[in-house]
Order: sequence, then structure tokens, then C-alpha cells
Amino acid sequence: MSGPPPQARREDDAETVVQSLEEPELFARLYDRYAPDIHRYVARRLGDAMADDITADTFLTAFRIRGRYDRAHPSARPWLYGIAGNLIGKHRRTEVRALKALARTGHDPVAASWSETWVERTDSRVAAQGPLAGALAALPAGDRHVLLLVAWADLGYQEVAQALDIPVGTVRSRLNRARRKVRTALGADPAFVADTAEVV
Repeated sequence: MSGPPPQARREDDAETVVQSLEEPELFARLYDRYAPDIHRYVARRLGDAMADDITADTFLTAFRIRGRYDRAHPSARPWLYGIAGNLIGKHRRTEVRALKALARTGHDPVAASWSETWVERTDSRVAAQGPLAGALAALPAGDRHVLLLVAWADLGYQEVAQALDIPVGTVRSRLNRARRKVRTALGADPAFVADTAEVV
């Protein structure tokens, strides 16, 4: 009797990108792996109406520039979030308007439009808090983008740095600044805010 079948080695994304240069249809593997996550992230920031188009544009852009992909990165996830972030950036006014409306009304039409399979209950509770939305709207775009990549896309510091093509130290400082501003806006104790430096 033979032992269990050997596990197939999971192909890394860099390999897929390289192979797709010769066999373009292989790029669909990245879409299958990451499109749902990118869609959820874009929908959380801009709403369902724009999420389909921006997700499609993210993968179309990635496909077009795949020859420039840095093969040293085995995961394409940060690269794709970076592309999505650039596309979201073209709609910053829409995002800020939505956050300000949420801050005023306490109603989040983005979260309300999601089915429970797409949204964890904690996201719904956070999204329903108007003061948080107001604090997010008041952040500089770069700080907000770093904070939301960490909080909503669940990227680590190195992945955010890769996605935004900035040094890890810049990610840390932007995230620390964003967290401090949000805590202050939400009425946190100033002593607590001042002493809360991120250590990673």
C-alpha cells in the first residue's frame, strides 16, 4: 500500500504571471484567486456600483502591464491592491462624499447593500458609526489608503509598502498618524493617543 499522494506544489503568482506572457489565458488564475477580495475592498470604499468596473479595470490593467511584474514577489496580491488603489484614487471625491454622508446620517448605503456572506458583522457595526466615517473622510488620502489597506484588505506592512511602492517606514508612519487622528476624532483620551506608537 502506498502512502498518501504527494501534495501538488502550489504555483506562485510570479510563475503564473511569467507563464501568462506565453499563454495569456493563464492570467485568469490570478483573477480567480483575487477578484472576490479586490471587489469587496473596492465596494467597501466606493460602493457596489463602481466595484464591478474597478475590479475589471484592475485586472485589465494588471494583464496589460504583466510584463513589468517584479518576479521577486511570489504573491501578486499587493500588486493588484496597488493597481486597485490607483483606480480608487481617481474617485477620491466620491469616497470622501460618501464618508461625509455617513458621518452626517449614520447610514452606510455601501454596507447596507452587501449580503451577509460578503460582510462580517463587525464590518457592519464599524461602518454604521458616523464619527468613524467622518474621521476617515478627514484623513489625507495617503494616510486613509494605508489605514484601509491594513484594516479592510488585511495587508501587512510589507504588502502595503509593495502595493503603494513606498518604504515600509512610510507605511508605519502613515498608519500611526492615521490611527492617532482617528482615535482623537473619536474622542480617545489624549494621553492614550500620544502614547500609542505602532511597534512591528
